Amino acid sequence: MGRLAGRIAVVVGAGQTPGATMGNGRATALRFAEEGATVLAVDRDGASAEQTLALARERGGDGSVCEADITREADAARIVATCLERYGRLDVLHNNVGIGAGDRGPTQMTEDVWDRIFATNLKGIMLVCKHALPPMREQGAGVITNISSVAAVCAVGIVAYKSSKAALNAYTHSLATGNARYGIRANVIMPGLMNTPMAIEGYVAAGHDRDTLIASRDAQVPLGGRMGDAWDVANAALFLASDEARFITGVCLPVDGGQSARIG
Repeated sequence: MGRLAGRIAVVVGAGQTPGATMGNGRATALRFAEEGATVLAVDRDGASAEQTLALARERGGDGSVCEADITREADAARIVATCLERYGRLDVLHNNVGIGAGDRGPTQMTEDVWDRIFATNLKGIMLVCKHALPPMREQGAGVITNISSVAAVCAVGIVAYKSSKAALNAYTHSLATGNARYGIRANVIMPGLMNTPMAIEGYVAAGHDRDTLIASRDAQVPLGGRMGDAWDVANAALFLASDEARFITGVCLPVDGGQSARIG
């Protein structure tokens, strides 16, 4: 029996940016499936979510796909409705979303960049949670895990991304305190420097040398001088979703090789 046997898990952001490595959302969907969960793989890119589902089935898992854009409330509601129609319940909601394209310093910030980043990184997650909470409350149980970033607590130059992820931490804290009486747990994972397609491929496409970029990022990590990867995030997500974390809620868990431990 797997650690999530019999559970229904929605993984938002289960697809990924193309690249040589694996993304956090895809890895999490696979780990959940390997541990017995039926996974509803959600992504704006339905084809990428289908690839994730195919990999899950190769590992003995099962589930289905829902193509949706969580910045639209109708889509957020449809994700939950689809889960309930297909499987009858919703046990785990894992929100692995985050964008930062166009981010810049405070005097160069544009309104459209700010709004676009907050729409995905905060509003979209809020909308999915809004619709997931009622069935979880009715069940008397549920787990919500939101993917933030150590950028929320560390010094970085990306103002909108940092602000949106700090707000996500606060929002998740409110989820935890407001829904504990319903048996719902809500936590945050804050990844640090990761070797994932979203973290690497954009810089490479902009002309950065891949090896130099990876070496520079590795050098910033205290633990072993090496970035983490998607499986580090997925394993943390599995723990928080499982009964092993049944007494844990309202936590912001860094998965960062000690990067945030440098504060102070």
